[in-house]
This record gives sequence, C-alpha cells and structure tokens, in this order.
Amino acid sequence: MKKLAVIIAAASFACAAPVALMAAEHGMKMEHGSHMEHKGDVAHEEVVDGVKATFKVMSMAEHMKAMKMELPKGMKETHHIAVEFKDAKTGKAITAGEVNLKIQGPDKADQTKALTAMQGHFGADFDLSKKGKYGVMSKFKVKDGKVRSAKFWYEVK
Repeated sequence: MKKLAVIIAAASFACAAPVALMAAEHGMKMEHGSHMEHKGDVAHEEVVDGVKATFKVMSMAEHMKAMKMELPKGMKETHHIAVEFKDAKTGKAITAGEVNLKIQGPDKADQTKALTAMQGHFGADFDLSKKGKYGVMSKFKVKDGKVRSAKFWYEVK
C-alpha cells in the first residue's frame, strides 16, 4: 500500500512539474489558496512615507457575495472598508501591521474600529446607512514600526 502511495505521489509530481515550469517561463503566477480580490470602489489612494495605501468601500452585499457567503439577517453594518498597503518603490504587498479606522458620519456620530488582516488586506464593517459625507481617518503601523495616517471624505448618495 505504501509503495502504491509513493508511486501515485511521484506520478502527480511528475505531471505537475512541467505545468509549473511552463507557467514560470511565461511569467504567469500560480497562486494557491483562496485569495479574494476586493472589488469595491477605490475611495482613496495615497502614498504616505513610502507606503501606498488604497482604500476600497463596498456594500456588505458585494462583500459577502465575493466571499461566497450569505448576508446575515439583522446585520447593522452596511459597508465593508478594505485597505491594501504596498511598498511604494517595489509594489510589494504589505500584509502585516496594525490599522485603526475612525469614521465620522454626516450626523457627526463616530465609529472606531481596529481593522483585521484578511487575505491580503485589512478590513472591517461599518454602518454607512445615512446619505451624506463621511470623514474617514486612519492610523496604521506596518513592518517598519512607523505610525502613518491618511484621511479622506467618502460620500454615500
């Protein structure tokens, strides 16, 4: 039985190696795991001290659909806010760090949350149910330990 398992494993490797080699020769990326690309509207993008921050806002319905999940009943949060960080020089993704987001709504009510690292971005869910302008303020600390901040306005129509 062990001999059969070794033969099957070797055959699988032998079949997979040429495909991986061909992909590498053609500059293709072979990604493993379930990496979800966050669609959503790019609400704001800026470079802060060598780190490019891209903020995306999407409805919870869009977010849950992208994750192939159903929207939970009674959920009060209406939008998912995601931020992706990249090294501004190399373009390499920065996936470790601490991110805090404070949102002030059109009614001046505040929501503050620590964003969670998830599949290449940091994100959290917020209640943006009122129409109008929202002030979005973030503080983030990535691998170099330096605290950076970014702020912008986002309008819900």
